[in-house]
Amino acid sequence: MAQVKKRRRASQRSPDRRPLFRCRGRPKKRDDSRTGKEGCPAFAALGVPRKPVPVRGFVAVFRKSTIRIALAQGSDAADNGNVDAIYLDHNATTPVHPEVVEAMSRCWRQGYANPASQHQLGQKARRVVEDAREEIAEILGANVSGARSDRLIFTSGGTEANNLALFGIARAFQKEPAGRVVVSAVEHASVLEPAQHLLDLGWGVDSLGVDSDGVARVEMLDGLLRPETRLVSVMLGNHETGALQPVARLAQACNAAGVPMHTDAVQVAGKLPIDFRGLGVAALSVAAHKFRGPLGIGALLVREDVRLEPLHFGGHQQWGLRPGTECVPLVVGMATALRIWRREREAHFSHLLRLRDRFEAGLRAGFPDLVVNGSGAERLPQTSNVAFSGLDGQVLLMALDMAGVACSVGSACSSGSSELSPTLLAMGLPKPVVASSLRFSLGATTTEAEIDEAVRRILLVVHELRGS
Repeated sequence: MAQVKKRRRASQRSPDRRPLFRCRGRPKKRDDSRTGKEGCPAFAALGVPRKPVPVRGFVAVFRKSTIRIALAQGSDAADNGNVDAIYLDHNATTPVHPEVVEAMSRCWRQGYANPASQHQLGQKARRVVEDAREEIAEILGANVSGARSDRLIFTSGGTEANNLALFGIARAFQKEPAGRVVVSAVEHASVLEPAQHLLDLGWGVDSLGVDSDGVARVEMLDGLLRPETRLVSVMLGNHETGALQPVARLAQACNAAGVPMHTDAVQVAGKLPIDFRGLGVAALSVAAHKFRGPLGIGALLVREDVRLEPLHFGGHQQWGLRPGTECVPLVVGMATALRIWRREREAHFSHLLRLRDRFEAGLRAGFPDLVVNGSGAERLPQTSNVAFSGLDGQVLLMALDMAGVACSVGSACSSGSSELSPTLLAMGLPKPVVASSLRFSLGATTTEAEIDEAVRRILLVVHELRGS
């Protein structure tokens, strides 16, 4: 009975067909088209018997033929039918820069002391951590030294940084009645899920809508900023489409209303310059592995006047906001990666933009029905989210993997889910378009030859699956 009541309350909160937030326990509608069952357009194109076969079974049937197609027309291949993989999933993670590996290795050999220890080796490690903290903050447009300084809190990555921002700021109001939080409809799961949890705890959650290119509607924000609003969170650049958000304008409205604003800048750091103070936000999240740094470390920048409560307890490190011994080599690796990006940023940006445009032009030339999702927005230079009409994205993803092209159907943190992309649905795209979409993301190590070869393989596989 309690579960039925929950469902009714959820429907009353959001009359839309697909609410952004829903109460726990609501059964998910089964979508057979995402599991490769009867009705999948790819089956009809390939002449596969129309019976409920899982995607894995479908892919197994076409393993040899897909690789054969990918190897045709002069593609380089290994003797066993394997092909050299072309990595176009840099939004998921990036290869660590050799200079970062060397700096971390040196630190592991020489800087092994605990930075909280009072002896000389410990204090030397402490200076290394603080120097790296200041360098990272300076590159991101913050100031963590001197009076009225910002705080840069090292975390395990972008997900923890986002959770610390939402829950840390919310907990600062724990002695007051439950408030409201505003998040955009295209946020990463590490923002949407904490917002859902706050909803379960009695908070109100408002969704800031986006246009057909996935850009937040600034004009909607004023109507969502209520006296009980405690936080607004809108990402700086989208992880699926690359659409850049008008964060500075949104932050201006939030500051005028006295509401702190957080932005998830995980996909932007290491691609475009970030000016923390210039944006006017209260908090900003980054992750090192998105800009050729190591996995396992990120950071949350917090403006000096923002109240924040810890999520963990048991130590005095990092102002008590994120207790635990800092991993000095990871901190050094993050600072080194950002330093390298700043040194090469102009060449890096033009390299990514040129290759992305070449990639999309090549696909359009061979597949005129191609749709680039979010193409009308100002985008990150490395991201291309495209829809292949009439195909199932999951099936195409696996077929491309066999052909040696690594890409994704969306966020790496949600890639195990069979649900359609909430980001693309929030943009108002038809479900068939969403279901046929893949994300390709480039990086500093991507070459022009790889782009041309990837286009060739993608078109071969697409036309094979379509039977054309």
